[in-house]
Amino acid sequence: MAVEYWMRGPVEQVPALLQPVAHALLQAREEIQQLMEGFPDELLWEKPAGNASPGFHLKHLTGVLDRLFTYAQGRMLSEEQMAWLKQEELPSYTVAELVEKFSQQTDAALQQLKATDPATLTDFRGVGRKQLPSTVQGLLFHAAEHTTRHLGQLLVTVRVLKTIKNNIT
Repeated sequence: MAVEYWMRGPVEQVPALLQPVAHALLQAREEIQQLMEGFPDELLWEKPAGNASPGFHLKHLTGVLDRLFTYAQGRMLSEEQMAWLKQEELPSYTVAELVEKFSQQTDAALQQLKATDPATLTDFRGVGRKQLPSTVQGLLFHAAEHTTRHLGQLLVTVRVLKTIKNNIT
């Protein structure tokens, strides 16, 4: 693996205070692309020991990134975003399609980071229908943290499924 993103220098046009978010998202994308390369579609929705499937993690990573960045903009979720949320556990798409969707969502997040005025980072942002309290910075950093948490779960799940498959065949 190449040097981790945080050691590659600043991401161009991303404000200094948001560099950790950009680095975490880029690192996650790179690791997901490597991890899922050659992963069989037939294992995508398997739930080893009842844990979440790789497909769920990939869909959830994409959806949460989209939702948290929407809240950071001070907007409510669209019907399309709510529909995605409701179907995250339902089998759909191939490995390649889900990896590409996450990559595209990462690109959209990076564009938003570049357009974020650092002076707004402590601005209030309500989350969800209940408008739970957060800030622009809180939402963006939680998006990075949440992404890395699910990446870790995906790494373990994929390795378990590959081990099971190799032991059976």
